[in-house]
Amino acid sequence: MPFQPLDPLLHSELRLAVMSLLISAEEAEFPYIKEQTGATAGNLSVQVEKLSTAGYIEVEKTFKGKRPCTLCRITPKGLQAFETYVKALRSYLEV
Repeated sequence: MPFQPLDPLLHSELRLAVMSLLISAEEAEFPYIKEQTGATAGNLSVQVEKLSTAGYIEVEKTFKGKRPCTLCRITPKGLQAFETYVKALRSYLEV
């Protein structure tokens, strides 16, 4: 069985971690994702933007009281991409 291609967008440690968190949590605030991944705010912001541009997550910017709040949610497209990625990764492990 040939190896299936791995989605280069998800084949990044931080982006994969963000997607994994959102799979289990459905939605999460930016500081929570930052804390869980150990990423810097700048790096996380860039990676979240890449996932959002691809349509894998949606980002909602609101306010909690007077403080800005960035909420990230996985999209159906992102869920499908993640499942396809995991399936492709299994093709490498089951040789």
